[in-house]
Amino acid sequence: MTAARRATGRFLAAVEARDARAAAACFTEDASYANVPHPPAVGRAAIEALLGPILRRSERVRWDVVTASYTEERAWLERVDRFWIDGSEHHVACNGVAEVDPARELITAFRDYVDLAPWRAEIAGVLAG
Repeated sequence: MTAARRATGRFLAAVEARDARAAAACFTEDASYANVPHPPAVGRAAIEALLGPILRRSERVRWDVVTASYTEERAWLERVDRFWIDGSEHHVACNGVAEVDPARELITAFRDYVDLAPWRAEIAGVLAG
């Protein structure tokens, strides 16, 4: 198993546990997380702040990996991210690329590519409440 697979596996487990702090701890201190096309969150505190609201708002989270490819330093994850909020499931398809420091098995950069229009249409009313 590659360092990238181990690092992203820990990250996905923390997200599904709805633990933004544990998810952020999977990153280096100066890492970035970008929901493209938005500017990246840089640093563990910013990554925790980015992930925290949706993880706290959700009763349950599951990020299903559809296909994946790994090298020692990179993971490509085609996913369907599922969030249960107020008893209803909301999902978004995305493609994530994680860059990993193999010596420390920590993520140095994560880029999620998402078609934001369908996600915003589905989730806007839910998050407003």
